Amino acid sequence: MPRPSLRRPSSLLTRATAAAVLLALLPAGAAVADPGSPTPHLDAVEGTLRQVSPGLEHRVWERTAGNALDASSSGAGDWLLQTPGCWGDDTCAARPGTRRLLAKITENVSRATGTVDLSTLAPFPDGAFQNALVAGLKASAARGNKLKVRILVGAAPVYHLNVLPSKYRDDLVAKLGPDARAIDLNVASMTTSKTAFSWNHSKILVVDGRSVISGGINSWKGDYLETAHPVADIDLALTGPAAASAGSYLDELWSWTCRNKANIASVWFASSNGAACTPTLAGNTAPASPPAEPGTVPVIAVGGLGVGIELNDPASAFRPALPAAADTKCGVGLHDNTNADRDYETVNPQESALRTLISSATRHIEISQQDLNATCPPLPRYDIRVYDALAAKMAAGVKVRIVVSDPANRGAVGSGGYSQIKSLSEVSDTLRDRLALLTGDQRTAGAAMCSNLQLATFRAAQNPTWADGHPYAQHHKLVSVDGSAFYLGSKNLYPAWLQDFGYVVEDPTAARQLDAQLLAPQWQYSKATATVDYERGICQG
Repeated sequence: MPRPSLRRPSSLLTRATAAAVLLALLPAGAAVADPGSPTPHLDAVEGTLRQVSPGLEHRVWERTAGNALDASSSGAGDWLLQTPGCWGDDTCAARPGTRRLLAKITENVSRATGTVDLSTLAPFPDGAFQNALVAGLKASAARGNKLKVRILVGAAPVYHLNVLPSKYRDDLVAKLGPDARAIDLNVASMTTSKTAFSWNHSKILVVDGRSVISGGINSWKGDYLETAHPVADIDLALTGPAAASAGSYLDELWSWTCRNKANIASVWFASSNGAACTPTLAGNTAPASPPAEPGTVPVIAVGGLGVGIELNDPASAFRPALPAAADTKCGVGLHDNTNADRDYETVNPQESALRTLISSATRHIEISQQDLNATCPPLPRYDIRVYDALAAKMAAGVKVRIVVSDPANRGAVGSGGYSQIKSLSEVSDTLRDRLALLTGDQRTAGAAMCSNLQLATFRAAQNPTWADGHPYAQHHKLVSVDGSAFYLGSKNLYPAWLQDFGYVVEDPTAARQLDAQLLAPQWQYSKATATVDYERGICQG
């Protein structure tokens, strides 16, 4: 399209209209954060969650204080666990970020005195991921601890038919050797709804309800370790009550799993030492003793139950005016849980949390994701309210940066399938169309987009590909706002009806570390691919 004029639209009209749109996006009665509060973004998210999913508090979402980001030393930034962590090096031989992640897994598990709770997407952890877990378990058992360990994976129908909990249990027991007698294992794979494509997608490691590692990283050696083109991904490590929040969330998933373990169409289960299926793990929610030095970081832990665990939240009075868009479906598709199902929304508070976090921004938003658009069909193309929130922010003059995985990674699910779009224009066209509904015409919408957006595909180094010729793959699920608060977890911004989990953290120091270690180097290398960049006057479409 011809490049639109960069002249700003009428700020008075645009800001007033944008404010009205943002209020319409929030649940009726939701609290609007006080900008004078020390935690305006968390306040906004919490207010929304109390409206949408009040009955899921302390089970699926929870706000806590007294947390600490779990770095190697006081004030360090390596609580942010990046794979591979080799910015600027297209050969990526050293991979310091991956080494730090594996060492942190072993360190946390080795400190276990009672419980270890691990959740991920199938297949089960392998290679050095498995070795890191085993090393930690053996170190704990060597100190005389008796451990209860749960390992849960989400299984996609057909694709994960070869993911056998009994085989994984046997392999783990063999690697543990004599220490296996002191470790009671629960191992399961689960699918909550085949027709709605719903299964566990969370990535969580909770130890004794005191420490947690969580984010988007799958424990797959083929994609992250034993390859010359590793996936770029992120977790965070923290200690404090928010770790127990993750344990409470996993209890929800395991309660469903244990109830359905006799149904082989939904659950495959195996255990060791005759252990029964354990729906709740006491160590997750009742730490034996408080931390010696309580932290200062406020956090909202927020997950979702996908489809098939609970129909709705009976305590919710949430009655949204659900949006509509003609282009969210691609021929034959599934029922649209994302855009057209109030009940789904009440048991998946993470979706409302992410939209609210975006809407709470007043200055700038950074989004680092695999994609903003889903595979359509069978899923709806995009989350209308995410795009509308972004459009309203840009219309109000808030700067937005979006970096997604290189579309050259488009392919099958799993290795090689780290993009769902053919071109960045799929994102910019949708943003412009949603802006046009807000501003009244395509020209004004284009001007607002060109004045406030940066849109690019991910690169980790100057070279346009890894040294072996493969495109860069990005698997982040990150939203950062105003250099103050951010979401980091397993939930994608595009429609996907999985069990997911993550944290909203509001801490300026942590946000600065996130920017310095990830967002700044990411943009340094990725901006060469930008199709829209307000700083350099680039606006393609």
